[in-house]
Amino acid sequence: MAEFTHLHLHTEYSLLDGACDIKKLVDRVAALGQKSVAMTDHGNIYGAVHFFNAAKEKGIKPILGCELYVCKNEDHRAPAQGDDYNHLLVLAENEEGYRNLIRITSEASLHGFYRKPRISKRYLAEHSQGLIGSSGCLSGELCEELTAGHYDKAKAVALEYQDIFGRGNFYLEIQDQGLEAERKIQNDLFRMERELGIPLIATNDSHYL
Repeated sequence: MAEFTHLHLHTEYSLLDGACDIKKLVDRVAALGQKSVAMTDHGNIYGAVHFFNAAKEKGIKPILGCELYVCKNEDHRAPAQGDDYNHLLVLAENEEGYRNLIRITSEASLHGFYRKPRISKRYLAEHSQGLIGSSGCLSGELCEELTAGHYDKAKAVALEYQDIFGRGNFYLEIQDQGLEAERKIQNDLFRMERELGIPLIATNDSHYL
């Protein structure tokens, strides 16, 4: 049986949102026989050291990541009133990626904060080395366009992120948590995978053990 790794997972550091206590999380992952797990909290990596040490102690490979808030404005430092944002999942592939993740989340909190710690695509592109991206949940820009019936716009979003992260480092993300909205766009995601050659990853938007 193929090994499964949670790549989209929120711990207690997804403030007011995630409920996975990190120690209990790595205990649960170990009990299930899984060998690795990602931490992708909303807009921050506050729990990175806690998560890394707890996973290593249990013999679990820790994958450090974040679910970023990407603003629709070109500049996340511009006046933000009325600006909206989308979710985007990123994972650190190596030490360079982790350092860039620190830069991105720090910039978002210090200079892009408007209700959420937001970042622009331009800044992300300038610091994308060593990062792997995926299209995210229903709140991701790609899924938002698919939900609205804008398939061609969604394809353009996928190609834009492939340019940002590089070919082979961007994935389409597909989820099925029982939501009709998720099922509605599944065929479009499979079609996009065929047409663009961007591979799919299946994730659960995990918030609880």
